[in-house]
Amino acid sequence: MSSSNAPSNSSGNLVEIFSAIQGEGAFVGERQLFVRLGGCDLRCSWCDSPHTHAVRSTYRVEKTAGQRDFLEAVNPVSGDQILRYVETLQQSFPHHSLSLTGGEPLLQSRFLQTWLPQVPLPVYLETGGHRPQELSKILPYLSWISMDIKLPSSCGESCWQAHDAFLTVAGRGNARLFTKWVVTADTTLEDLDQATDLLVRHAPDLPVVLQPVTPLGGRLAPNPSQILDWQSRLRQRLTSVRVIPQTHKMIHQL
Repeated sequence: MSSSNAPSNSSGNLVEIFSAIQGEGAFVGERQLFVRLGGCDLRCSWCDSPHTHAVRSTYRVEKTAGQRDFLEAVNPVSGDQILRYVETLQQSFPHHSLSLTGGEPLLQSRFLQTWLPQVPLPVYLETGGHRPQELSKILPYLSWISMDIKLPSSCGESCWQAHDAFLTVAGRGNARLFTKWVVTADTTLEDLDQATDLLVRHAPDLPVVLQPVTPLGGRLAPNPSQILDWQSRLRQRLTSVRVIPQTHKMIHQL
């Protein structure tokens, strides 16, 4: 990370800000205002946003909600300027909430701790669920948390201890939490059982979204039999298990 575009307490490193229909998880179909931050410390094999892995020298932002009339500017960007972008887009369309996404947004927790209290919309955090200390800094400002459970056989990353600590921290706040498990044809029962054990220890009634991978870079989606069997297996011990693919890809949304 170069000093010229590194985020700070008062500025962030953006990838983009835009208005779109949420295509994953518990809020599928809702119109959200997406604030995408740059930088990620994971390299999931099924990642469809590799352009977010590093902090960037420039970012883009919609001028009109949903019109894809982007302008480009230079990072880092002040919290006040991001707030002006958000307010302008909210005026052109009444969004359900602000989706804080990435990359991994919690890598910029120092900035978010300063900025989030000013946001005029409920905040929905999309996270890899592996940075509990950073979550604790911004937990009071969140309304919802979409937490990935990283299945090593699906994504090549293993975060079990971090996930365990993350769930502990999340349980101390008032934000509503659900977990999202991206599954592929290679997902193992061992990983599914370990993820189930994790939730049983913390909160077996937490909603689970099984998300069949969108085929990308050789990653194959599970077949219908696998999905049906896995849902049945999880439902023996967990209260809510839904299967929801990436619907935004079907309607060609960002």
